[in-house]
Amino acid sequence: MMRRTIVTIEGKDTIGIIAKVCTYFADHGINILEITQTTSDDQLYMMMVVDTDGFKGTFSDLVAGLNEVGKAIGCSVKAQHEEIFDMMHRI
Repeated sequence: MMRRTIVTIEGKDTIGIIAKVCTYFADHGINILEITQTTSDDQLYMMMVVDTDGFKGTFSDLVAGLNEVGKAIGCSVKAQHEEIFDMMHRI
């Protein structure tokens, strides 16, 4: 069963951000379904839709792991269940 999660990344646009986040996903059994990104004034804004069905930990473990990745790359990396993200962004 697919468990869709929304991951947002915000921070200074530098080389390797996407590579490090994608490596974390690959190492933890997380499949990337969609990626959208934009840059403005050296700032990166990215949203990824991922399937966390292959992730062996809890959602809290995922949030903590992405927080560590974010610290390593100097960006904010946050995860939300798709349903919560959709409710928060519904007009």
